[in-house]
Amino acid sequence: MKRVLVLFLFINFNITGYNQIIRGTILDRKTNSTIYFASIYFSGTYIGTHSDQDGNFELDISKYASMPLTISALGYYSVTLTDFSFSDPNIIYMTPKVFDLGEVVIKGKSLASRRKNNLKLFKNAFLGLTQNAGLCKITNENDITFNYNSDKDTLKAFASKPILIENRALGYRVTYFLDKFELYKRKNSFQFTGNIIFNEDLTSEKSQKQLFETSRRKAYLGSRMHFFRALWSNTLDANGFTIKNPVNLGLYYKNIVIQEDSLLKCINYSNKLGICYNSTTPTSYIIFLGKKVCFDKNGYFDPLVIEWAGQMAKLRIADWLPYEYSIDN
Repeated sequence: MKRVLVLFLFINFNITGYNQIIRGTILDRKTNSTIYFASIYFSGTYIGTHSDQDGNFELDISKYASMPLTISALGYYSVTLTDFSFSDPNIIYMTPKVFDLGEVVIKGKSLASRRKNNLKLFKNAFLGLTQNAGLCKITNENDITFNYNSDKDTLKAFASKPILIENRALGYRVTYFLDKFELYKRKNSFQFTGNIIFNEDLTSEKSQKQLFETSRRKAYLGSRMHFFRALWSNTLDANGFTIKNPVNLGLYYKNIVIQEDSLLKCINYSNKLGICYNSTTPTSYIIFLGKKVCFDKNGYFDPLVIEWAGQMAKLRIADWLPYEYSIDN
């Protein structure tokens, strides 16, 4: 009997240690009312859940414990959590989105051509201009609106609902919660922020499976995810990468990487970092906005402290893969 009890306690201890369950309630910051069917997820993955009719949720975060948790809901700005409690329920407040409807609502047929042009500019920046982008479709374009009456140089896009994307190049259906989109015409630059969750893998369609797998491999090689995974494992050379400083001198792993903890490493480097992929000169660049950028073994990195230039900057939503992707599959 004692042996059985000890065995039970050992199994229970290991299950508890492996599962990292967080619980919480989602509330409106202004009204303090509960938010039903909010999405709680790890951006860039399939992992997530929804709040119930009382705004409550629970989620096992053990698989992506090094990543921040994102909460999104219709009509609210997304919330990112990097610190939460495992012992007590987490209370999470969300701020409602406020749009100036006088700017973003289309009035009259005369604006149809302007909308068509703005939508093209939006999709070119948001999805990208690669071959994969040409095979992506936003299935709810009518939920995207633009500013027509403010600064003519800056195009702002607003999404009243999450943007639904069908990627027929890589075989995914995804949802993107857009928080901000601005395109500056004179500077020919743009920025957008938000979070993405992968909803469905279309490789179940056997006739397309091999094509999707080939396209995914091509999208992965030389990507940001590929680079950070190779950097984590200190296998840049084996994966075709070299890194260089602004005067084109080679750098090494030990020059720029520090161990933050068991789950995270950081690039501790302040200059512009050149990334060469199967080349002797940089094809992409990282510009650091902070003192360091942390990343994990899955290829996750903090996107808010980095700017990209070169080839990797061209890889947008149409070329993104979920963190569950493995080239060895």
